Formats: sequence, structure tokens, C-alpha cells
Amino acid sequence: MLKGNRTGERRKARVRRHIRATASGKPRLSVFRSSKQIYAQIIDDAKGVTLVAASSLEKDQRAALKTGATIEAAKVIGKLVAERATKAGIKDVVFDRGGYMYHGRVKALADGAREGGLQF
Repeated sequence: MLKGNRTGERRKARVRRHIRATASGKPRLSVFRSSKQIYAQIIDDAKGVTLVAASSLEKDQRAALKTGATIEAAKVIGKLVAERATKAGIKDVVFDRGGYMYHGRVKALADGAREGGLQF
């Protein structure tokens, strides 16, 4: 799982370990942010499958958003993933910030998902 003692990988593993311990069977809302885009997916760890996904690279989002590296884009992606999750019958999730600090785009995505109807 870990390749050496890289700080980011250790932090990500620590967050993921805590989430698995407290999830109690809920799917995980995982966030990945790059310097230009943001991605979110809801994963069922018991089955190992992605249930719902959304990103700023989707055709509709690329046309609507100037760039995927803004707080506004993160909020839109959060609402989109929440909308898709609601259609799939998912209401409760566990938020996986993936080792990123909970502020900026990660916090905006979480707020957008809450506005969209997800509970975590």
C-alpha cells in the first residue's frame, strides 16, 4: 500500500483507515483534486465498485465552467455528484478528503454535496 515513507501517502492511508473504521457500511465519497481539475466519486468499498462519479472534465461541465480549478467548479461538481447519488438511491455517505486539507476546493465540494442532498 505504501511506497516508502512519503508523507502524502502516509496521510492518505491514515485518513482512509479512519474512514473504514467508522463507515459502518456506508459508501465513501472520495475527492481527488489536481491543479486544473476536480473529481468526485462514491465508492462501495465492500464490493470494490464505483457507484457514482462526477468531474470537471465532463463535456457539459467543460462548456459551463471556465476551469475546473476554482471553488465555484468544486461546488458545481459536489451538487452534480449528490444529484446522481440521489437518483441511484444513495443518501448517506462518508466523506474521504483523500489526505487534502479540508478547505478551499475540497470544502466547497463537500458543501455542494450537502446542498444537493447528501448527508455526512
